[in-house]
Amino acid sequence: MIDRYTRHDMRVLWSDRTRYETWLEVELAVCRAMEMEGDLVPAGTADKVRLNASIDPERILEIEVKVRHDVIAFLTHIEQQAGEPARWLHLGLTSSDVLDTAFALQLKQAGLILLGRVDSMLEVLERRARETKDVPMIGRTHGIHAEPTSVGLVFGGYYAEMLRHRGRLAKAVRELSHGKISGAVGIYTNITPSIEAAALKSLGLEPETCATQVVPRDRHAQFFCVLAQMAATLEKMAVQVRHWQRTEVGEAREAFGRGQKGSSAMPHKRNPILSENVCGLARLVRSHAQCALENVALWHERDISHSSVERVIAPDATSLVDFMLHRMTGVMDGLVIVREQMAHNLSLSGGLIYSEAVMLSLVRKGLGRQRAYELVQKAAMAAQEQRGEFERLLGEDEEIMSRLSAKELSACFDVDHHLRHVNMIFDRIFQTTQRP
Repeated sequence: MIDRYTRHDMRVLWSDRTRYETWLEVELAVCRAMEMEGDLVPAGTADKVRLNASIDPERILEIEVKVRHDVIAFLTHIEQQAGEPARWLHLGLTSSDVLDTAFALQLKQAGLILLGRVDSMLEVLERRARETKDVPMIGRTHGIHAEPTSVGLVFGGYYAEMLRHRGRLAKAVRELSHGKISGAVGIYTNITPSIEAAALKSLGLEPETCATQVVPRDRHAQFFCVLAQMAATLEKMAVQVRHWQRTEVGEAREAFGRGQKGSSAMPHKRNPILSENVCGLARLVRSHAQCALENVALWHERDISHSSVERVIAPDATSLVDFMLHRMTGVMDGLVIVREQMAHNLSLSGGLIYSEAVMLSLVRKGLGRQRAYELVQKAAMAAQEQRGEFERLLGEDEEIMSRLSAKELSACFDVDHHLRHVNMIFDRIFQTTQRP
């Protein structure tokens, strides 16, 4: 987690101060639940602690150097400030009761931030899709010109994919919104399930179904895998922009600000640096998902091997995806679509992109499919070897013209035919889907 790729909300969320404040929030929730039970803790204890406790992250870290235990350092700091009432904190708890419950609160908040970012991106993608719905462009498979498609469908496809990710993320946030206040091995040795339920309810969490000393890490793994999937889609968008902006393609480009420079050596350069940056960050996010999966298998009721991993991947993965969402939303919003170049590239193959339409017309006229394929391919190969225009070569083939009239052949070279179902696809994307 470095400042260059961390936005304000995530920086605050994963700060030492917020972490310790969240630990205190958990401790006080348990204390209040015990107060409500009756004789366990004197009434008003939690309020007294809250009134006198002021988190000093540096002081806690100083204490930790000596005691070599972060939760004990935290509790020592609170007791130094709050005095006698603080002795009621951590009653019947183990460190992971505090750590895992607080971790759930932080991850939940991170997830809510990311859901907001996704919503912003969806708004931009829908607007760009509708703006470019009727703009034809060449579709490519294997990097080679295939058949015409719509620019709007590219944006629409991204919208549909991000909408699926939103559903996955919302579900993952619900799944990880579980804490545990159940003691050293999760069986409530020195605390009661009713206290756990009351404390967690006040925090907006559910009790873990079957805890050990920790909340099972499959919940967390799901969350990080969803982040990795989302990063993959953001990279997919970025790769498309990078291809579009290549000199040989030139169909779209990132916005270029006044005073911006593209190269220290070459004044003419306008590089897709924002998209390239997102591609690099996606690699990191995917690696964090692997680490989260490795954390699922802990020894017996718990070991500590997951802890160091989560201290890195939780702030890093959430901050990076937050940054990537913000960056790609800006790229999509400001992306310059060069319609003239798209029209030029559509004609670049001299009509070869309509080969399937010719072949199918021949099939409909009674010619066998394989023979139709051979005849159209023969003309296409000749055209690619600069031995004539594709449509003219087709028209000079006696076998082809014995099946098709000149008018029927010309009708095969119609871009509108390829886009005739775009409106239906848009309806499927934007009218029949609802945000989870």
